[in-house]
Amino acid sequence: MNRRLLGVGMVCFVSVFLIGNISSLASDWGTTPPNIVLILADDLGYGELGCYGQQKIKTPNLDRLAEQGMRLTEHYCGAPVCAPSRCVLMSGRHLGHSEIRGNRDSGNGKRFPGQWPISGDLVTIAEVLQRAGYATGGFGKWGLGPTESSGGPNRQGFDRFFGYNCQRNAHSYYPPFLDSDDQRETLNESPIPGHQKKPSGDVVAEVYRADVYAPDRILAEALDWLDQNSSGPFFLYLPFVEPHVAMQPPQEWVDRYPERWDAENGPYRGQNGYLPHPRPRAAYAAMISDLDEHVGAVMGRLKECGVDDNTIVVFTSDNGPTHGGRDPRFHIGGAACSFFDSAAGLKGYKGSCYEGGLKVPCLVRWPGKVAAGSTSSVPSYFPDWFATLIAISGADLSDDQRGDGVDLTPALTGKGEVRREQPMIWEFAGYGGIFAIRDGEWKAVRRQTKRKTPAGWELYHLITDPYESTDVAADHPEVVDRLEREFLQNRFPEPDFPQPLID
Repeated sequence: MNRRLLGVGMVCFVSVFLIGNISSLASDWGTTPPNIVLILADDLGYGELGCYGQQKIKTPNLDRLAEQGMRLTEHYCGAPVCAPSRCVLMSGRHLGHSEIRGNRDSGNGKRFPGQWPISGDLVTIAEVLQRAGYATGGFGKWGLGPTESSGGPNRQGFDRFFGYNCQRNAHSYYPPFLDSDDQRETLNESPIPGHQKKPSGDVVAEVYRADVYAPDRILAEALDWLDQNSSGPFFLYLPFVEPHVAMQPPQEWVDRYPERWDAENGPYRGQNGYLPHPRPRAAYAAMISDLDEHVGAVMGRLKECGVDDNTIVVFTSDNGPTHGGRDPRFHIGGAACSFFDSAAGLKGYKGSCYEGGLKVPCLVRWPGKVAAGSTSSVPSYFPDWFATLIAISGADLSDDQRGDGVDLTPALTGKGEVRREQPMIWEFAGYGGIFAIRDGEWKAVRRQTKRKTPAGWELYHLITDPYESTDVAADHPEVVDRLEREFLQNRFPEPDFPQPLID
């Protein structure tokens, strides 16, 4: 398939029937419920888009999205790694109330086992919208339970799912298969494993490519689904896999970036995990530009189908950029996060609850409702999208389904104030255990919570110290005590992800 034709020239099909109780939906936003497109990048840092200050990587489509909508400057993900962040996004429950609080495989014994499944009792945003009459499609990386488990996407509100169910399968962009609902579609007869080393000799990018590039195949399925469901209303969830390593971007994008970038460190040989690449800096930029191109294809298809004016598009990332490894010249997988200042000077990377691990880019486009070229500095995070998108859809929720987020529409539309009565909470079970809480201008972090000797609470005043350069816990013990109490009052134990220090 010609990857350049994915975004143009296809006819949008009109459904001949309405699903569920669409006609009964009552929305404050018009007689027709708005369509919803939620795009999630994988390991994209706060500083990796042009509209967030990036100078080297080309992201014209995402920059255009910012020009046509709103850029959120104080937006946080659900967790500092993949699976728990996705659980928070789908459920609207922060990490201290989440069923998934760290990356953990399902334990089913398969080569690609899928991750620890969310339960059948958990209510996802897809389930709520599906019951309200929305067509629901998910295309990309799931990570919330094997297909046959309670966490399978088709059991959690998605009419259609295509992509990687298991995060480990997603370590390769040329995998053996992709999941198609409850089946598997063979993708590459000679797949490329996601981890190899090349200690010596020439590193050749083509060695690590096969016949079918998974991101293009996923995009094609998503666009086809959009064609078939464009009469709406629809919920299109696009958890794209880029720029998560391994680095296997299309050569056409690598060639667009200067060869001089890679003269300093030379090829990456797999010493920090994942796959080698002869031009790692160019390759990392290429992955982000390829992601940008896919977003452009989606936006183009919305316009072709005549639904872009009645569609809210949200773009964000599941966590901060990839952290460093044993070889200090490269980050994990050879990623060039230092070279590109991927965290925009913020402290920490993926796996950290400092700002660099949690603060992520977030763009919102909604013509006629969100002002073009606007920004918002209102602190927000992943639980808020459940509350916001359900409110926008007009769907009904029972009291026990409301989650921990707040409706962001006042900030998005400029009509009123966002009122957050509870602090923002993160309780992470990985990387030794990390607690974090933000309440207003203060943020507290506690690391190594699962170790024999946990670290004490650190305190940062984000208004005067957004880069968390100075721990002021000793100067403000009363603030630390208050935030610790608020943290403990706003969490409960999760037996599958224990925290012995406080459970």
